[in-house]
Amino acid sequence: MANVPGLSRPNPPLLLRFHLARPRDSAISLNLGILNRPIPLWFLLLCVVAFHGPMLAMRLPAGSYDANFHMSMAANYAEHWFDPWNPKAFAGFSEATYPPLTHQWIAMLSHIVGLTYGFMMVQGTVILLLPIAVYQFALLWTDKRSASYGAFCSIFLGSLALLVNLDGQIGTTSSATLYLLALPYFYRYVVDGAVRELPFGVSIACTAAAAHHATLIFGLPLFVLPLVWLAMIDVKDKSGSRLAALGRVGCFFTLTIVGVLLILTPYLLALIKHPIDQIAIPHSSRANYILNPVWGIHYFLLPYGPVALAIPFIFFKGAERRLRPLLFGFYLAFLLGLGGTTPVAKLLLGRAFNVLTLERFSFYALLLAMPFMGMAISKLVDRFQARGALVIAVAIIGWGAFAASWNRYFPLLPPPPDVQPIIRFLNEKDHARYRYLTLGYPNSLSAIMPYTNASSVDGEYNSGRTLPELTSHAVAQLTTARFYGADGIAALREMLQHAHRYGLRYIFVHDPSYDPLLAFAGWRPLQKLDGNTVVWGTIGIPPATPIASPLRPPRWQGVMWGIFPFGASLITISLFLFFRQREGEIADVSPSTALVSEAL
Repeated sequence: MANVPGLSRPNPPLLLRFHLARPRDSAISLNLGILNRPIPLWFLLLCVVAFHGPMLAMRLPAGSYDANFHMSMAANYAEHWFDPWNPKAFAGFSEATYPPLTHQWIAMLSHIVGLTYGFMMVQGTVILLLPIAVYQFALLWTDKRSASYGAFCSIFLGSLALLVNLDGQIGTTSSATLYLLALPYFYRYVVDGAVRELPFGVSIACTAAAAHHATLIFGLPLFVLPLVWLAMIDVKDKSGSRLAALGRVGCFFTLTIVGVLLILTPYLLALIKHPIDQIAIPHSSRANYILNPVWGIHYFLLPYGPVALAIPFIFFKGAERRLRPLLFGFYLAFLLGLGGTTPVAKLLLGRAFNVLTLERFSFYALLLAMPFMGMAISKLVDRFQARGALVIAVAIIGWGAFAASWNRYFPLLPPPPDVQPIIRFLNEKDHARYRYLTLGYPNSLSAIMPYTNASSVDGEYNSGRTLPELTSHAVAQLTTARFYGADGIAALREMLQHAHRYGLRYIFVHDPSYDPLLAFAGWRPLQKLDGNTVVWGTIGIPPATPIASPLRPPRWQGVMWGIFPFGASLITISLFLFFRQREGEIADVSPSTALVSEAL
């Protein structure tokens, strides 16, 4: 019907207006319903695949600082599963000084997909498990919806992006994730006396210990102490016996300690023989972030991102009686993660302050903050609905993407030099009979070791150093000696003086600033491998011979090292499948109830 001037369009019938309005009203209702429900776990895992999957497929974490070191350790297990002595770095060192679980899984997968993709698969598995672990841990403190929001945030944490793509700390990420998975079972056993949760919780905790030692010693207390405190609160509220609950705490800890001691026996014996008493190596995570704002950006602003805006809410909400333990754990980890900005880290850690890299504590603090973040997001979404949810999602995802790409646009790590010419040279003729050294190859030294039989006097694992030329100086690697000032040059000069002792015949120089020192020490250029790498050598160097070391593990320790850590993970997987088959589904973790994870 055409519009006629002066006449208005007749109103549609009431029933028609109702039907026209229903689809829109239903859509609004549907949106509000989605926002008021927990995020399904399948969607969280889809977010993990969508965000981290392409970076793993492109092998971006392989260019991180420690990635080559971890892959070189794995390469030794792939070749000698029951012999943790690695002859290819530091003229020989014991891999029993580092828990082997992640390296052994990479080694196992390397026979199928190669070292690099084996590393990607293990790291990817850890990242997939992280939101599950955060969700289960957060349910101890809050409701399902807030817990799911916290799990969503954990996928895009700036700290996680940096640890995976820049630092390559697969030990920290894997062990922290496994401990988070174990804690709900510990809580339910202590509070509810659910005995069947005991073996699975202990098994996961022992598996986590087999992945990383520093997280066991310095990270686990930040999570366990608040949880024990919470358990005592909830036991009292249920009119239960605190004495009985403390007995269950003791039982869980006793079994876990026994398991850890059995699994890490070679590590503990190596630590007794050779305690970490080297001269401290400087690291920027121990800096004062106020006086060094560049490191403040890298070690505080980037890891925390939008979570920093929620810190006032964390302290406000954490004042509640039941959340005080969580606030205590977060605040302690937060202060430790500030490095030398406050005196707290040095006071509490003592000598370990000069041994550890402290960015790991920011990661712990953020994991402890996820329940608070979930509660804060729930309040914002309740108030601003879909618009608020969109802004929050964009901020969280955007910051995660920014942190993951930080090194690309503000590079701290230079592009790695090509090591293939060095590998080809070492594999020619009888070159592998002698030891070698690289100069100007930051975080690329370990990329050589898996593909040649030649041994180096240098390496990337600080705790594996036993040669006096290294341990008596504050230098991490000789390949970057000039960046450690006079101490670094002194260490390099001493190594050149003792070249005959170690069978050191070849030095691959990618940085010509070392040329005067080499020439003064009697070395000369032998061959140019490519446009930037020159092989230097000297005369009268005998072939390399094994260096006797009291740290070389005996055969029985090698057998233990090859069976117990990896076996702990297999037992954990078997127990999970057993309980899964028995119960049909994973239960939800909530205070004083069984764990239910409806998304699983």
